Amino acid sequence: MGEPIRVLVTGAAGQIAYSLLYSIAKGDVFGKEQPLVLVLLDITPMMTVLEGVVMELQDCALPLLREVIPTDKEEVAFKDLDIAILVGSMPRREGMERKDLLKANVKIFKSQGAALDKYAKKTVKVVVVGNPANTNCLIASKSAPSIPKENFSCLTRLDHNRAKSQIALKLGVTANDVKNVIIWGNHSSTQYPDVNHAKVNVKGKEVGVYEAIKDDSWLKGDFILTVQQRGAAVIKARKLSSAMSAAKAICDHVRDIWFGTPAGEFVSMGVISDGNSYGVPEDLLYSFPVVIKDKAWKFVEGLPINDFSREKMDLTAKELTEEKETAVEFLSSA
Repeated sequence: MGEPIRVLVTGAAGQIAYSLLYSIAKGDVFGKEQPLVLVLLDITPMMTVLEGVVMELQDCALPLLREVIPTDKEEVAFKDLDIAILVGSMPRREGMERKDLLKANVKIFKSQGAALDKYAKKTVKVVVVGNPANTNCLIASKSAPSIPKENFSCLTRLDHNRAKSQIALKLGVTANDVKNVIIWGNHSSTQYPDVNHAKVNVKGKEVGVYEAIKDDSWLKGDFILTVQQRGAAVIKARKLSSAMSAAKAICDHVRDIWFGTPAGEFVSMGVISDGNSYGVPEDLLYSFPVVIKDKAWKFVEGLPINDFSREKMDLTAKELTEEKETAVEFLSSA
């Protein structure tokens, strides 16, 4: 076994982290040979709860887990990190305008970006989960100028997995039989789940999803809406937001960064749009199809984009541009 890696999870006393920490600590993400130090950051009022989480992690008696460090201090949390998973953010309260939510989060992610810049390794991989994830990620990256922009990504893998699963359910196959769905744009209800390039294995034969499903109006209508609004549907049913599925998606996202994507497959993640060939404006944190090798992602190039897709891709880019403009205004005053 090699040297332990340092992994930070923020919002560590929260719901998603409670589902996530065990998977990381038992080796589901970085492999069964990789020891780790888990650093858990949360706000001061959550420290007692966090102590309980630490006790439980100890009680799991996991061989890979070398140390658990609970803290409410950024200078402790961000020191020498290999991976930062930023789950904690200001949740939207009833009656709260999106603008107020952005303002509160700009403050948090400006501070955490600056802490990454000051204390973390320059090779750190940063994954932002806390919403609005794309814009929070952009703010963190802008606040950490000494860390390459490419090291920052935000989670759209949950949407990706939702899309994959809806197709699999419709066709009566397993989720593993479906590959290369794409989530374009923002992790919000303007995201565009695109299956024009997706393939499905039906009775041992690989076919396009449109060809397999033979129901274009479902694929262009209810399928898209279901994926876009799935988070809200879970909240309505559970009175709590997605945690188990979010934690699973984070594991998938980080594992792919660490070990790369399988040959012939691509995944969706929010990354910096600079240099993309899909007409998405530069300097946006936008979800694209990517392949990953040696811990570095690349855009999947050359996918033909039809008019239906173009319109949806532009719509979500417009929302992200507006969010960015509002956030950057707050950034100068935060």
